[in-house]
This record gives sequence, C-alpha cells and structure tokens, in this order.
Amino acid sequence: MVRLIMSGKGEGKTKQLMDMMTSAAETESGCMVCIEATQSMGFNLRHQTRMIDAGEYQLGSFEALRGFISGLYAGNYDISQIFIDNLCAIVKSEDTNLIDHFLVWMDTFGESCNIKFVVTISADPESATDVMRKFM
Repeated sequence: MVRLIMSGKGEGKTKQLMDMMTSAAETESGCMVCIEATQSMGFNLRHQTRMIDAGEYQLGSFEALRGFISGLYAGNYDISQIFIDNLCAIVKSEDTNLIDHFLVWMDTFGESCNIKFVVTISADPESATDVMRKFM
C-alpha cells in the first residue's frame, strides 16, 4: 500500500508525516523507517522510527532509492512501514513518468513484503498524474 501526500512547499506535509509516524509508533508492532532528504525530523520522533538522512547515501536517482529500500528490507524483514519525506529532493528528479513508475514499484513491493509506504511530494496536487491520484 502506498499513500501519497502532495501539496506545495510549506503547506504541512512534513508535519502530517510526523504525526502519522508518531501514531504508527503507538500501534505498529513492526519496525518503521523514515527516509528524508536532509536530517530535520530525527529529534522529534520516538525511538521506534529509524531515521535515515538520504544525503549520507547519495541516493540521487529512483534506481538508487529502489535498491536502497530493497536492501533495507533484505536486512530487516520486520519493517512494516517506510515513510519518505520529499521524494523528489531525495532522487533529484521531478520527472512525472519516473515518479509514476516508482510509485507503482513501491505498491507492488509493499504488497509482496507487507510494507506500507507514505510518501510526500512538494508540488501542486492539480499537477498530479492519474497514477499519483490513485495513491492520494
């Protein structure tokens, strides 16, 4: 399952994501991971959420992020949720075709591994593709 949160810069996506992580920490039995473009949320969350600064791993493409997520899961089958804050900043791309393919991959991967994904993108929701709307 993939949930996409999409709105303009400064409109509260990260706050909404943090609230979702806090709520999940109270109810989830599995491990949670948050991948963020730069370390900014780590001090405000419970210890159940593993914070990852994508900048430390040079995840500059969708392929690199796909491999990174696959590797995280290969190393820990107990991951139940992955939160990705500011997807386009992490992969350094706003190509809607690549975003669509990545969202579909996450949905398929999540179904097969029983992982829920929550992703934020800074963009006007009116510019969302049909694929993006499916996950909003």
